[in-house]
Amino acid sequence: MGFLHYFSSNGDKRAQFIFNLIAPVYALFDRSIQINFKQLAKKLNTEVQLEGLSVLDVGTGTGAWIATLNHLKIKSATGIDFSEKMIKQARKKHPEIHFEVAEASDLNSFKDGSFDVVTSSFVLHGIEKEGRTKVLAEMKRIAGKLVVVHDFYKKASPAIRILELLERSDYKNFVKDFNMEFSSFFNTTKLVTDQNENGIYIGFKQNRS
Repeated sequence: MGFLHYFSSNGDKRAQFIFNLIAPVYALFDRSIQINFKQLAKKLNTEVQLEGLSVLDVGTGTGAWIATLNHLKIKSATGIDFSEKMIKQARKKHPEIHFEVAEASDLNSFKDGSFDVVTSSFVLHGIEKEGRTKVLAEMKRIAGKLVVVHDFYKKASPAIRILELLERSDYKNFVKDFNMEFSSFFNTTKLVTDQNENGIYIGFKQNRS
């Protein structure tokens, strides 16, 4: 996959090129990323007890988010990503977790309700609305209890916005529209936030007791 894929009109090919390219550098920050994720992971665990649940992380990258959740005594941890180089780094960083190469929008290898929780971390803002809808539908299908999206919930710092522009993501529309998009998939949802621009969107497949 060459540099010209960055300019491709195919968003998936463009994103795959970008993440294959940055995988080795991204892996260097895996541990510090986990530290940043820790606070929101604890808040998530307060809302929904994760201990003993099976979790699939979609678009796992180098595995920082699923590794953070794995410290909460979950039953099993699996991560998937369309970037072979990201998965290679994830396996090096977190050999205790199972990782596979797979497309987020096509998870036919997983049966309905295969995992208690299906999550993604900073993935969906990079995909245009039509693609987000497909990914969310697949996440909901294979989740037995919850879908959890860890991503932006408000405008980020100028530096991050510049990076999102270079990535050619759908960040701007995501921040504006995603809460409504997400709510349309579930009867019950909750948004948990931190002091920064990060949030956790929780979708319950069944009404909360």
